[in-house]
Amino acid sequence: MVPALSHRLGFVLLFAAAFVFSACENDLEKVNVLYSPKRLPVESVRNTEILYTDSGQLVGRLKSPQMDHYLGERSFTVMPKGVVLFLYDSAGKVTTRMKARFALKYDDRDVVEAKGGVEVVNERGERLETEHLIWDQRGDAIRSDVFVRITTQQEVLLGEGLTSNQAFTRYRILKPRGTVKLKDPLVNP
Repeated sequence: MVPALSHRLGFVLLFAAAFVFSACENDLEKVNVLYSPKRLPVESVRNTEILYTDSGQLVGRLKSPQMDHYLGERSFTVMPKGVVLFLYDSAGKVTTRMKARFALKYDDRDVVEAKGGVEVVNERGERLETEHLIWDQRGDAIRSDVFVRITTQQEVLLGEGLTSNQAFTRYRILKPRGTVKLKDPLVNP
């Protein structure tokens, strides 16, 4: 009885092995499509904080819950769970804060594209709110081509599109829609 059981078990194992090996795909093109370097990040980090310096002086700090770096013809970094960026003056004081629910950084151009709940606050407490913002680090500029809302101490400015320096201290709404004067100036917008 034991030899018959081992014979059946051997047959079942042989059949299972034949099934498994016949199901394997050895076509490298098909495997590469599934696991292409263009689809998977080459580096993925959690709870990241990056410090930017110039001649030993802190000029910026970026925090993100997740950063995924991709290589290819154009390398880029995705921050799918949001980002907060702080810019500092020469005295180490925060001059500008930017946050967004999603960000994409193009490595070859030093451009960051922020989307979803984008908010920029400058040292005067002026607040920019939009859904899409492009920050050109090399050109020291930020811009948007969608609806923007700027809240200052005295008024709320509304419009389509914006250009500004990266510190958000000199800005222009491209297509103003209106201005709402605040009855009681805000102490801290």
